[in-house]
Amino acid sequence: MEAERRPAPGSPSEGLFADGHLILWTLCSVLLPVFITFWCSLQRSRRLLHRRDIFRKSKHGWRDTDLFSQPTYCCVCAQHILQGAFCDCCGLRVDEGCLKKADKRFQCKEIMLKNDTKVLDAMPHHWIRGNVPLCSYCMVCKQQCGCQPKLCDYRCIWCQKTVHDECMKNSLKNEKCVASKLGKQWTPLIILANSRSGTNMGEGLLGEFRILLNPVQVFDVTKTPPIKALQLCTLLPYYSARVLVCGGDGTVGWVLDAVDDMKIKGQEKYIPQVAVLPLGTGNDLSNTLGWGTGYAGEIPVAQVLRNVMEADGIKLDRWKVQVTNKGYYNLRKPKEFTMNNYFSVGPDALMALNFHAHREKAPSLFSSRILNKAVYLFYGTKDCLVQECKDLNKKVELELDGERVALPSLEGIIVLNIGYWGGGCRLWEGMGDETYPLARHDDGLLEVVGVYGSFHCAQIQVKLANPFRIGQAHTVRLILKCSMMPMQVDGEPWAQGPCTVTITHKTHAMMLYFSGEQTDDDISSTSDQEDIKETE
Repeated sequence: MEAERRPAPGSPSEGLFADGHLILWTLCSVLLPVFITFWCSLQRSRRLLHRRDIFRKSKHGWRDTDLFSQPTYCCVCAQHILQGAFCDCCGLRVDEGCLKKADKRFQCKEIMLKNDTKVLDAMPHHWIRGNVPLCSYCMVCKQQCGCQPKLCDYRCIWCQKTVHDECMKNSLKNEKCVASKLGKQWTPLIILANSRSGTNMGEGLLGEFRILLNPVQVFDVTKTPPIKALQLCTLLPYYSARVLVCGGDGTVGWVLDAVDDMKIKGQEKYIPQVAVLPLGTGNDLSNTLGWGTGYAGEIPVAQVLRNVMEADGIKLDRWKVQVTNKGYYNLRKPKEFTMNNYFSVGPDALMALNFHAHREKAPSLFSSRILNKAVYLFYGTKDCLVQECKDLNKKVELELDGERVALPSLEGIIVLNIGYWGGGCRLWEGMGDETYPLARHDDGLLEVVGVYGSFHCAQIQVKLANPFRIGQAHTVRLILKCSMMPMQVDGEPWAQGPCTVTITHKTHAMMLYFSGEQTDDDISSTSDQEDIKETE
């Protein structure tokens, strides 16, 4: 009877039975990974919400990371961890499961102390055990700390001194922190960093500065605008504050505009001196002020702070660029810009305009300084073939201090306030084989040059050609008679129709100049200046 119930081999019922098994196993093989993936993502989302809830309620500045950059041990369970969370104010590092315990057990930096002279003069160390910086040395025995593969040794989150476990027990139980002794030469410092600059390097720098300084001194300008952050200066002694701007030339200009607003509000006595840590693409202003062409972490942050304290104060001319469109019966208000670096019309403005248009479409693709320069090179090469800005001399009229200037066959005109242009080129000096007055950023004069095209710009950058020097002036007026032309002010480009551009002096900004390192161009320019003085 059982044999009769079984389907005969090759019968239709046996084929259906086999197909059903195949469909079932296919569904299982497809749905099971989907279910596991969904379950894992759900658990991950729950953990993420749990972490965010802890981060929101905590007094620590917790940040999570998928991989620590050096051997790390949890400050609670003392186990070796590869991922977890760290506080970007005090430097605590913990495993995800120990977050709540760490929150209850350890205090973060107290940004304010009681208004008590005794407390200020006798602030104790705030020690945290383990994960001391690499190549740190004990303040007692002068031997290296953190050498053992475990949670060991201590670091003060204020003065950053490190000490061995044994030395702590024997010598430092009651010692007071040196960070509380301000001294006569104390200079308050404020950090304004753009977290979106420098391949998102600004985000990491914010954490490093919070660890070294009081967190109240450190601001992310994408969350706290400079005009609000600089109000901290009004709580400090007159003419005492220094500001370090971490970002590109655009971020520096944003901060300097906020400083001008302080002048309008009658807060001149609280205006700070401004230093620059270059995180942008061109960084011509920071290069002019001695801070280099770009920061990539090659100098420790603590050394950067020391450089800011040692820098000298200088003045920087700032200029008003007014663009008045032709026609419209003067009903439209003229556009106004503030210029720190340079204004231009022609091929370099066209490259900036093309770059800006593509970056607006896909910002994440333009986070690398090298990639950005490669894109500029691409558009420069393209313009060498197309020559979209040719016959500029027929389309514009140029006046320097009220006198009209005859122009040769040019494709671009550049008006300079600073010595560097185009990512590190000293445009006014060119090859340095001709004796011209050096470009300065504090003399109330603008240098005006012409270029014959994108290829000529490239030749100037590698010192194979000189620009066409038009002259120096206190006031520059440029009239665009016809057609649309690309223009830019400090790297901010736009397409402009017939108009009149007038550049006049606006104000001075107090900057900080660092003379610790000189480039080859700086040295050659200095020697050229000495040769000129000798001939005079």
